[in-house]
Amino acid sequence: MKESKIKNKYIQGIIISLGLTLSIGIYTHIEQDKVQTKERLVQVNDIDTKEVNNQYKILLESLFDYRNKALLEKNEGILKQLYETDKKFGLWAYEHEVKKMKYLENWSNKQGVKFNDIKTKVKIKKIKQKEDDLYGIICTVSTEYKYSYENQKDVVNMFRIGTYHYLNVKIRDNQYIITKEWYTDPFADSLNLENIKSEDIRDYILKKEPIKLELTPEQNKAVNYAHQYCGAAADEEYGLKFNSSYKDFNPDGGDCANFASQIMFESGRFKKNDTWNYQGNDSTKAWVNAQAFKNYIVYSGRGSLVAKGSYQDVYKEAYNLRPGDFVAYEKGGRITHVSTVTGLDSKGYPLVTCHNSDRLLVPWDLGWSDKKIRFHIIKVHY
Repeated sequence: MKESKIKNKYIQGIIISLGLTLSIGIYTHIEQDKVQTKERLVQVNDIDTKEVNNQYKILLESLFDYRNKALLEKNEGILKQLYETDKKFGLWAYEHEVKKMKYLENWSNKQGVKFNDIKTKVKIKKIKQKEDDLYGIICTVSTEYKYSYENQKDVVNMFRIGTYHYLNVKIRDNQYIITKEWYTDPFADSLNLENIKSEDIRDYILKKEPIKLELTPEQNKAVNYAHQYCGAAADEEYGLKFNSSYKDFNPDGGDCANFASQIMFESGRFKKNDTWNYQGNDSTKAWVNAQAFKNYIVYSGRGSLVAKGSYQDVYKEAYNLRPGDFVAYEKGGRITHVSTVTGLDSKGYPLVTCHNSDRLLVPWDLGWSDKKIRFHIIKVHY
């Protein structure tokens, strides 16, 4: 029987070595930046797939929590120890996370907030041993962020992002490290905040007051539907799944407009028609295409364009958004994404929920606020 431990300063856990006759079961508890472990050895024929998956789930969550720790502390040293940076795929994965770390720092400075906590939950889809001590893992990752404004330190706001990962992990020098990672990063379109006057924006945001929402029954239905079916970002009780009554259009190029259409229709306020329709697995262009969806809502009179332009041009007008309204994101002259507003944070800042990447109550510009992106702020007539 083989038993290996991680001796990394930041990760102390159990390395699982899977063989024909045994595996190592673990229980991991994180406390005060240390991972304390309880170990037991069992025969493979005494353990089911669910238990094996749970072992990897705990290990991956520990690994991701240290990555979250690095993001919170802006510590590239912690981050680097999690990757095989002497190989190109591991180096690329590490460099991407460094960019994300800097983007989140820039965004939080612009916003006047501090991230208090970042926690990750993992759902294993598939595990494959590729060679000795090297494993390929496909998993769904739900990451919850908590933040507070500088002048509201006792008020905690929360949002959640769901991502779908393919990664390779290996044991090297008694350490559990990432050698390759691919996932649909929600920040990939905006890893900088160049030429944004952060100081003026931060001052404006920090002066805002909470807004009390008074929603119609249709708006409430829209919000509840969006929160239940936002996939990997949803509460676990909903199964982290899309609504199976609708086709998932991600393999066809994206599911954001399909989900925005669902939210509007399932609210009970808007009926389908020849232009905006879904039946069976078929949909009209206005239902499923982001550009066509935005155009249809505006030109049909079901919604109105409030403002469009760069972030600096529209961020003040965005405070007029309410649940059920939406934001369209223009890149390269075309609308490439739409998100539905489903809440406001403690400063009245609009929060959006959407598919690909799956988001729940995320600040509407997070992941998009750079000079190349133009925003269309759309009021929907509930």
